Amino acid sequence: MASKPTYKFGTSHKIKKVGRMDLPGGGLVAVEKGYAYVGHMDPPYGTSIINVRDPKHPKLVSRLEVPEGIHSHKVRVSGDVMLVNYERYAGNKEAQGGLKIFDISKKAAPREIAFFKAAGRGVHRFTFDGRYAYISPEMEGYAGNIVMILDLKDPTKPEEVGRWWAPGQWLGGGESPAWEGRAHRCHHPMRKGDRLYVSYWHGGLVILDISDMSRPKMVSQLDWSPPFPAPTHTTLPIPWKIMDRDILVVTDEEAQKLQPQPQAFFWVVDITEETRPTPIATFLLPDGHKTAGRFGAHQPAEQVHGNTLYVTWFSGGLRAVDISNPYLPKE
Repeated sequence: MASKPTYKFGTSHKIKKVGRMDLPGGGLVAVEKGYAYVGHMDPPYGTSIINVRDPKHPKLVSRLEVPEGIHSHKVRVSGDVMLVNYERYAGNKEAQGGLKIFDISKKAAPREIAFFKAAGRGVHRFTFDGRYAYISPEMEGYAGNIVMILDLKDPTKPEEVGRWWAPGQWLGGGESPAWEGRAHRCHHPMRKGDRLYVSYWHGGLVILDISDMSRPKMVSQLDWSPPFPAPTHTTLPIPWKIMDRDILVVTDEEAQKLQPQPQAFFWVVDITEETRPTPIATFLLPDGHKTAGRFGAHQPAEQVHGNTLYVTWFSGGLRAVDISNPYLPKE
């Protein structure tokens, strides 16, 4: 059996750089119709809009700034509507968190049209299908982020349709958590059909039935933390069957370097029987234990165009992972 290739930092294998652009540190990158939208990590930088129609020569079109104390690292776009998160840094008690909505019909001059305000630290991550936003806000009376569905039929007036939380989060309703602090909280939901696939940090993953959006109901939950230390970051449903199975790809986040525990995993979960989600494979990179900082899996590209997924690790970089055989993912 051939040995797996190992690469030095700053190298590439079968991936070619086409163009580059200096930017402040970026979080999520959304690409639509020749424009890239980049959410930045630290203030004053908020969101950059970049013309990438000529990928060899990207050009900055406009940039939004955010106030001190706000983290705005996520962005989603559909048509002329752009959504960005506002998340307050821990320790800052004054900045207002939530979800900002912009008209981007003029890319050089984005115009704010609404601000959905949240409690606590605000909104961490979200997805957007052009009509509904599936967000992870902190709300008054709850411990940690919950699941919320917003209707943006009129993007100037976002309207809550429904919400769901893990039993124990609703402190205002008399519930008591079996965990400490914000350990069990919504990271972000992803929709496929009438289901939401939700990463719930140290609560694992949750499948929700949203056939009635006003009353999301839990179908099942799978939690591998413990014994594995890394919290669940992303739950990506594959749009088609593979080997006649419904597949969910899950990445954990190496929130901190925890030696001698394993790096954060890339998981393949069989959800054909959705009431019993079953892990069928994992994928790890070699040499992660040799790095000083975080190394493990983090985030797959959420636009799936085939059985090859593009997945980011921390120090492990960008990898193309083939899941044509979901029982044996390979680079």
